[in-house]
Amino acid sequence: MINSLFLCHGGPTLVIENNEYTNFLKELGEKTKPKAIVVFTAHWENKITTISSIDTCYEMIYDFYGFQEELYSIKYGAKGSPETASKIQQLLKSHGIESKLDTKRGLDHGVWDILYIMYPKANIPVIQVSINPYMAMNRQYDLGEAIKSLGEEDILVIGSGSTVHNLATVDWTAAEPVQWAIDFDNWLIEKVENNDKDALFSYQDLAPYAKRAIPREEHIVPLFIAMGSGQSNEPKLLHRSYAYGTLSYICFQF
Repeated sequence: MINSLFLCHGGPTLVIENNEYTNFLKELGEKTKPKAIVVFTAHWENKITTISSIDTCYEMIYDFYGFQEELYSIKYGAKGSPETASKIQQLLKSHGIESKLDTKRGLDHGVWDILYIMYPKANIPVIQVSINPYMAMNRQYDLGEAIKSLGEEDILVIGSGSTVHNLATVDWTAAEPVQWAIDFDNWLIEKVENNDKDALFSYQDLAPYAKRAIPREEHIVPLFIAMGSGQSNEPKLLHRSYAYGTLSYICFQF
């Protein structure tokens, strides 16, 4: 049973693409059927951890501009779960972590971009959670660890972000990944697989090309939350591929 994942959600066009990564996501969804899905999304930032708590279908948030018209008509009719949202809040409270519930916000593309591919029937409750990119990485890990017990209830935690996320370096015509992005991911993968948390918490100082790969930390924060919420002592790289030169599609199981 998989209880914690880190997934790269890529660009909004992922939902209409057919490639190695989308095929992987489809297969992963077919193998993993949780009772509920909790997604920490890089596209929702808040100083206080905020948890979606609705019992109806989510509204859609199209938080991108200038893409194909068909992307703005995509619907993902997942419902929320106030019961699970409350459970998350209680777990965080028991670990001294402040949080609040939200009953209005819709799903952003950091959530529906991957779930649309993995679970197209939208028949699994989804709980969307915000991230705070200004919090230290060890505290991100602690936040994930606070909800670790969700895995025992067959609730899947997903950190949705990206390992290399620098839109200024994206090349829409590139056929192969650039070397510096590969070098950064090589370092990251080695440290994750060796469970070297000390090095990972200081990745900005230790990893090659860290500042270029992650100029702002909101997209890598979900990795540390997913890592903390995992129940395995042997993290596993499930997938690795690239698009547009520097956009990495990486999936870890924790």
